[in-house]
Amino acid sequence: MSKTPAECVTKEDVRAEIDRIDHALIKLFAERHRYVTRMAHIKTDPHEANDPERIAAVIKKQRERAAELELDEDQAALIWSTLIDWNINYEKGIIVARKRLE
Repeated sequence: MSKTPAECVTKEDVRAEIDRIDHALIKLFAERHRYVTRMAHIKTDPHEANDPERIAAVIKKQRERAAELELDEDQAALIWSTLIDWNINYEKGIIVARKRLE
């Protein structure tokens, strides 16, 4: 059973809740990754992986969501920027590899 932050009275309590959240996050990242992989199979040119307008919109949306949740907006933007950079490189790799086989 999970505890709220206020219900955590020991470091172990806090660590257990962080571990629970980390487990949920990794499952969500894995799910997201499957969609990124699918997108890479839909795109036909490696340059499509980098869409500056889409990236700016995603970062802006995450900043807004972070603010609504009282999370540091810069932290959210950094996390998503890193994730997007990794996804761009991953997508490009898949597209280039597929084009070599065509």
